[in-house]
Amino acid sequence: MTLDDFLNHIKAGGALNTPEIYQMMNEMSDKARRITCEINNSYHSQEELRVLMSRLTGKPVDETFKMFPPFYTDFGKNITIGRNVFINACCHFQDHGGVTLGDGCLIGHNVVFATLNHGMDPEDRGAMYPAPIRLGKNVWVGSNSTILRGVSVGDNAIIAAGSVVTKDVPANTAVGGVPARHLRDIDGNEKR
Repeated sequence: MTLDDFLNHIKAGGALNTPEIYQMMNEMSDKARRITCEINNSYHSQEELRVLMSRLTGKPVDETFKMFPPFYTDFGKNITIGRNVFINACCHFQDHGGVTLGDGCLIGHNVVFATLNHGMDPEDRGAMYPAPIRLGKNVWVGSNSTILRGVSVGDNAIIAAGSVVTKDVPANTAVGGVPARHLRDIDGNEKR
């Protein structure tokens, strides 16, 4: 199985449940952990971090991208990062299903993007089911938040610190809590 085959299987909504898929996942995890160990175990300038993130994702990361390590992922090749994105320390990207960060996104400390879920039936528990997470432009995700598989977050939305986001978030809204619920609309005039 090639990486393109794997990514096409995920885009089609296929289950991750065959020996061939598990082997691909193990190989990709090894590659991702090598790069994240390089990111996390010594000092790097922002320019060096962009080069490492480009290797990790397999695509160029814009020169406006900034990150404070450590950073963790178990796949890496299904992350897409827009312009002027900032990722703070200790974030975890389980990106098999795909994580897209639109232009201007701010990701707080310890944020988790979880794009996989296991089967509910005990006989299916070992199978994993991917779905993408997509953040629009100018999304702010507060520290210690978790965003689950299949969630889309609209432009300019805010995820309050400590939230667990299980459903789509409309543009120009703030959500918070466990599970996250609507807190308020954002009209563009807020300063704090």
